[in-house]
Amino acid sequence: MGAPVVLTDGESAALALAVETLDAVRLGDLRDGGWPLHAAVTARRAETLHARVYDGDLARIALPADAGLDWLKATANPADDLRYPMKGPYASLRGGSPALDAALLLLCKQAHLLPAILIATLPADAARTLARDAGLSCESLDVIGPILHRSSPLLAVSAARVPLDVSEASRVHVFRPRDGGEEHYAIEIGQPNRSEPVLSRLHSACFTGDLAGSLKCDCGPQLRAALAQIGTEGAGVLLYLNQEGRGIGLANKMRAYQLQDEGFDTVEANHRLGFEDDERDFKIGAEILRSMGFSSVRLMTNNPAKVRMMETCGVAVAERVPLRVGETRHNRAYLDTKARKSGHLL
Repeated sequence: MGAPVVLTDGESAALALAVETLDAVRLGDLRDGGWPLHAAVTARRAETLHARVYDGDLARIALPADAGLDWLKATANPADDLRYPMKGPYASLRGGSPALDAALLLLCKQAHLLPAILIATLPADAARTLARDAGLSCESLDVIGPILHRSSPLLAVSAARVPLDVSEASRVHVFRPRDGGEEHYAIEIGQPNRSEPVLSRLHSACFTGDLAGSLKCDCGPQLRAALAQIGTEGAGVLLYLNQEGRGIGLANKMRAYQLQDEGFDTVEANHRLGFEDDERDFKIGAEILRSMGFSSVRLMTNNPAKVRMMETCGVAVAERVPLRVGETRHNRAYLDTKARKSGHLL
């Protein structure tokens, strides 16, 4: 993870490394290459760094001649923002190939790395030769761009009966993206009628809340309440999507928690890391439901965005079923932020 990659766009190319996994040797190699270097961060991270954004959703930052590994790491990682606030001023670049930078930042996000990259700009022919000689991945933006912006089709790979404490009449279905990404699961309880709206819950994986019993969120109580309600009614589907931490991964979720301990709310923490409020792809849930033969749902959620996504993806929402459980003194501020900034109906 974090290996250098080469991405070409017409006559230009970018040799890129994720700042999070960058080491002094690789940084030295890039400097020795003599190519123009710059860093790229998302507009969200740039806002924290007070770096100008000229290209919509990212900032291309000039690399000072004396910038070392510590400068780059501090630019990418907000952990030391309060202790070392004077990293700038940052000089943002105009022109160049922002489409290359945007694709590379998206690659970082999909790898659950901090979205910050170090880029060497060089001619496409030279980049392809370098990639071949060094054994690096090399791809064209024309090819990889559309792939990065669409969800990989899902395959239903296996299913089996799994008796649960809420219902012994349960089956677990496993779905795998064709691109080899993380698997997602559907727990089908009873024998739901495909011709009627199915009681359903889209639940994103939460290691801390679902498994460890964390009091910082309401995920665990929501999961258990949803399963219990489906079990009581005797039929329904719970989708368990592997999109930890609103899609930023567990490592970045822990970074966000650290920032929350410093006084930032959950949305502010995500932005300081360089992410959007919510990086999840709820279309996955709609695709799974359709593949299982469901066209309408009674959706168990407090999040209107899930309702809109279902409707947009061709799954009718006959009813929104609230899940108001799990409030504690540890997550009260978190829930308030979800209501104020993310529109959750609590």
